[in-house]
Amino acid sequence: MRFLLTLGALAALQFSLAPFASPVQAEDAKEPEGVKIELTDADNAALAKLRELGAMTLQVAQNDNRVEVAYHLSDGKIGNDHVAPLKGLKCVYSLNLRGTEVDDKGVAQLAGTTGLVKLHLEKTKVTDAALKHLTKLENLEYLNVYGTGVTNAGLDTIVPMKNLKKIYIWQTKVDIEGVAKLKKARPDLKIIPDLVVDKKRAEEAAKQKIIDDKRKAEEAKKKAEEEAKMKAEAAAKKKAEEAKKKADAEKKKADEAKKKAEAAKKAADAKAAEKKAAEKKAAEKKAAEKKAADDKKPAEKKAADDKKPADDKKAADADKKPADAKADKPKEDAK
Repeated sequence: MRFLLTLGALAALQFSLAPFASPVQAEDAKEPEGVKIELTDADNAALAKLRELGAMTLQVAQNDNRVEVAYHLSDGKIGNDHVAPLKGLKCVYSLNLRGTEVDDKGVAQLAGTTGLVKLHLEKTKVTDAALKHLTKLENLEYLNVYGTGVTNAGLDTIVPMKNLKKIYIWQTKVDIEGVAKLKKARPDLKIIPDLVVDKKRAEEAAKQKIIDDKRKAEEAKKKAEEEAKMKAEAAAKKKAEEAKKKADAEKKKADEAKKKAEAAKKAADAKAAEKKAAEKKAAEKKAAEKKAADDKKPAEKKAADDKKPADDKKAADADKKPADAKADKPKEDAK
């Protein structure tokens, strides 16, 4: 299928697709200053041929009749033959060949398309050889070779292109040495991605990471030391509290033992005193009894002495009584 659209229809289509445009396409959509180019019959015939081959052609703006040509939305295989009508066409402002089969030979046909300001060659078959054909495009400001075979040698080719302001080199064979060399030769040219800047940023990020890791390690160490100190202090405090508790318990036990010993001693002393008092009382009683006995002896002796004559008389009377009875018995028998 091929697109056969008028400029008005294409303008409407581009407007409807604008919200979905990529950052690169959005940049391409910026409206330049007003430009008026007289299109020849040959120019119009070439543009018609491009549309016939499936290209989208669109006027840049109402005040700019230069043309944007795009094959990246076309159906089917787009190759070098589709670029042929562009040869020598100076009214083309932008050409988008993204994702097509165009190679170095196809780009060679653009050498005379000197009005080109923007050229999209991303995801095409181009190599360093293609860039050699672009050196005559004195107005080229934007070049995208993302995903192509371009190398460091290709970048050397574009150094003389003084109006070139921006080049995209994602997923090419260009390395940091090629970028550094190009930056030195063309410090005004914006290279995307800038591998030199990216490396510097990566190195700075790596250095910062080392600093951050060191700081984190120091903070972690400090935190660990503080936690260990707090843990040690807590353990020491707990141990001291347990030791104090044990000492208090032992002191309490000793105090109780002392108190108990004092109580036992007091009880023993009281018992001893009581015994002593009892012994004293018993001794005093015994002494009193002895004194009383001693005091009673003279009286008893006197009483005994006083009683003895009577006892003797009584004993004599008792002895006499049997004899008297014996003497009286013969008298009774005589009667």
